[in-house]
Amino acid sequence: MKKGYFYIAVAVVMFTSFEVVLKFIAGQINPVQLTLCRFAIGFVFLLPVALHNLKKREKQLNGKSMAYFALLGLIGIALCMPILQMAVSYTGSSVSAVMFSCNPVFVTFLAYFLLKEPIKPRHILALTLEILGTVVIISPWNVRLNMTGVLLALLSTLLFSIYGVMGKQKVAEYGGAVVTCFSFLFGSLIVLLFILLSHVPVVAQMFQSAGLDSFANIPVFAGYTLHNLPYVLFVSVGVAGIGFCAYFLAMEYQPASVVSLVYFFKPALSPLLAWMVHGEEITQNMFIGVVLIVVGSLFSIIPGIIEAKQAKT
Repeated sequence: MKKGYFYIAVAVVMFTSFEVVLKFIAGQINPVQLTLCRFAIGFVFLLPVALHNLKKREKQLNGKSMAYFALLGLIGIALCMPILQMAVSYTGSSVSAVMFSCNPVFVTFLAYFLLKEPIKPRHILALTLEILGTVVIISPWNVRLNMTGVLLALLSTLLFSIYGVMGKQKVAEYGGAVVTCFSFLFGSLIVLLFILLSHVPVVAQMFQSAGLDSFANIPVFAGYTLHNLPYVLFVSVGVAGIGFCAYFLAMEYQPASVVSLVYFFKPALSPLLAWMVHGEEITQNMFIGVVLIVVGSLFSIIPGIIEAKQAKT
């Protein structure tokens, strides 16, 4: 139980710091290129841990498992991340963020149907308060919505929710590090294939005509410097490697619906971190939203701790 909440805390810290650190290298590296870099380096970082876990559990990866990890990589990395970036291109980061941060809603219901995890009244109350808090922080009513961007954001959120729930189905067998590591491997390979296809003139022209220039002629190595390398390593090893690994390790001890709450903490804590690092203003909306999210999360977490203690006695 305690280990589960520790891993959740690690994931929250890593995921919350992503955009704050990314601001240091904004505009220097193509976003799809950075996606490849993040998950490829994350794979290399996690590989020794994953191989050790396989040996410890006396497990070997067969063709069926590798195919499953390839499907995970396709859904959670190769499809989800570029689609989310497309959504940002159409709607802006604020609207996309509020929708992506609400993926615990999808996870709760997917986990009910696929993992048979119960949905309790406190879960519904927590989700309601957290959604409200996230919406208050982002204030999407101040932005003119583009329905294409909204649909893309919803699709990316659904894909990542499926990635998390499907990942948990293998966590019990192989462990969080193995699931994370090999989904990163196949996700990176598929993203690399997409980057190579973006140099085909017909494909590049298609994205450019849609106003998605960052998806045309995507570089692989351009833009990296000694100055931005530490930030790139942090979002790769820290956010992708450690953050995603902690996310799946937490699922060894907690239901997927509880672990997914890390995405509600993100919009609550990111403004605080941005204030400390970049001196960004914390508005009244942000403060109210943070309070709602924290209260909602406590409604979900504290009863779980109490139930676990009662079960031991």
